[in-house]
Amino acid sequence: MPVKIAPSLLAADFARLEEEITRVAPHVDWLHLDVMDGHFVPNISFGIPVISSIRTATEVFFDCHIMTTNPDAFLPELREAGADQVTVHIEAVPDPTRAFERATQNGLKCGLVVNPGTPFEAIAPFAERCDTIVIMSVEPGYGGQAFMPASLSKVEEAREWVENHGLGADIEIDGGITPENAGSAVSAGASVLVAGTAVFRADDPASAVDALRRAADN
Repeated sequence: MPVKIAPSLLAADFARLEEEITRVAPHVDWLHLDVMDGHFVPNISFGIPVISSIRTATEVFFDCHIMTTNPDAFLPELREAGADQVTVHIEAVPDPTRAFERATQNGLKCGLVVNPGTPFEAIAPFAERCDTIVIMSVEPGYGGQAFMPASLSKVEEAREWVENHGLGADIEIDGGITPENAGSAVSAGASVLVAGTAVFRADDPASAVDALRRAADN
C-alpha cells in the first residue's frame, strides 16, 4: 500500500491556518491534528472549535492525536467537529477499552500511541482493535524535535505484530520525520509519516510533501 503523508498542523502558521491547509491538502493523505491539554503533555495546542473551523477548509482525513489525561471524554464532540480518527496514548489510558467503545459508537476510527520510553508490549493486548498504531519518535508535546532513531526498532516490532496477526492496521511514526529519515521509517514498517516542521516550515510546503513521498518510495 502507498505510504500516507500526514503533515502535523502544530507546525503551521496559526494566523493563516486556512491558507496553510489549502496549500498542502491536494498533496497529502491525512492532516495530523495534535490536541494537547497542558497536563498529559507540557503544552497546550488547540481543541474542538479550531478543528470545527478548519473542517470547512478541506475534506482531507483528520487524524486527531489526543494528548490529554481524559482522551475519551470528548469523542462525540470531536466527531461532530469533523474528526475521522482519534489516537490515544496508552500512558493516559492503560486500559483503552472504553475509548475504543466510545470511538466506535461515534463512527470514529481509533488507534493507540506509545511514547519513546514505553515498550510495544503495553499496547499489544489491545492492538487487534487498532485502526492505527502510532510510534512516537520524539517525546510528545512539542514540534521541531530531533528524530529518535531508536524508535525504528519499535516500528519493526509493531509491523511484525500486525503482519503475524493478519491485520490491516496502519503503523504511523510521529516526530522529526524528514526526507533524510523517511526511507528508514518506511523500511522499518511505517505506513504513515507524520511530519510537521519539515512541511509547514518549508519555503514550499507542497514541494516538501513531494520530497517526503519520494524518499518514502525509495
